[in-house]
Amino acid sequence: MTQPEKDADGITDVSGVRVGHARVAGAGALSGTTVVLAPEGGMVAAVDVRGGGPGTRETDALDPRNVVQRIDAVVLTGGSAYGLDSAAGVMAWLEERHRGVRVGPDPSHVVPVVPAACVFDLGRGGDFSARPDAATGREAVAAADAGGDHARVETGAVGAGTGAVVGGLRGGVGTAGTVLESGITVGALVVVNAVGSAVDPATGVPYGSWFEDGRAALPSAAVHEAALRRLAEARAASAPPPLNTTLAVVATDAVLTRAQAQKVAGTAHDGIARAVRPVHLMNDGDTVFALATGRKELPEEPGPLALNEILAAGADLVTRAIVRALLAAPGGQRGPGGDFPSYGELWAGIRP
Repeated sequence: MTQPEKDADGITDVSGVRVGHARVAGAGALSGTTVVLAPEGGMVAAVDVRGGGPGTRETDALDPRNVVQRIDAVVLTGGSAYGLDSAAGVMAWLEERHRGVRVGPDPSHVVPVVPAACVFDLGRGGDFSARPDAATGREAVAAADAGGDHARVETGAVGAGTGAVVGGLRGGVGTAGTVLESGITVGALVVVNAVGSAVDPATGVPYGSWFEDGRAALPSAAVHEAALRRLAEARAASAPPPLNTTLAVVATDAVLTRAQAQKVAGTAHDGIARAVRPVHLMNDGDTVFALATGRKELPEEPGPLALNEILAAGADLVTRAIVRALLAAPGGQRGPGGDFPSYGELWAGIRP
């Protein structure tokens, strides 16, 4: 079991929020599932979908006009629409623990609401049929539960980011967190798997790094030119071009209404747009979930504008998490599923 670790600078800085990953087994597999598990009692949740080709499940339940008030888990998964089956394993795990919407007189009479979204990674390991299923989801939610409060989140090519690619480079999972001046905690987790690029072609610096402190380490001209040549070769060798999506979860311990959570999810898309270009295309499925555990009230002043610091932080953390996913990606994937080098391989030693 992972030991609890406070101030992990990730989504698990938000007390009660846990994250677990699982990978599809097999030599031809390069896919997996990530679960963000709520504390007992669930969380207020919302979603904002802006990609033109999303793959989702149970997202309509999060509409503030509808009946569901709280959810117990969010599933991010590879395998395109096939991988959404992993949510069934998470549902079964929750049902066994009597967690979900109570629909009958007995405590066991529950229907867990498990929103899910997927990325396209079919065939990245060579086997088109190697994708997450209910067993993968169950493994991921069990890992989240076992991790403990404030456990550090593994990043890079793990869980739903196992086969992720961004702009021809290895993508993956990234996370970031912060405590605001009000004492409210906000965290973000992303899965970066986009048609667009996360790297500025003029400099070799990840786009998102410019938003950290306005500075970034620049590679030498020779390193940059060699990296661009290698990336062009890799893109040419990978057909069809990689698809599709950036997924994100923004969590906070603030007390939010469902409408306020919806605003957080929408604003967090700005964080994707800063770090990946272009975004929200017709073959993207860009989706952001917002979660609120409701443990800390928003400041009384300045009234409704107190939400602004969470809105700003959510977008900033998504940007930072995308950069971290890019930097955490392991050595490139080469084989029947494609040739995708990592940022670290091409721009060696550059750490904005």
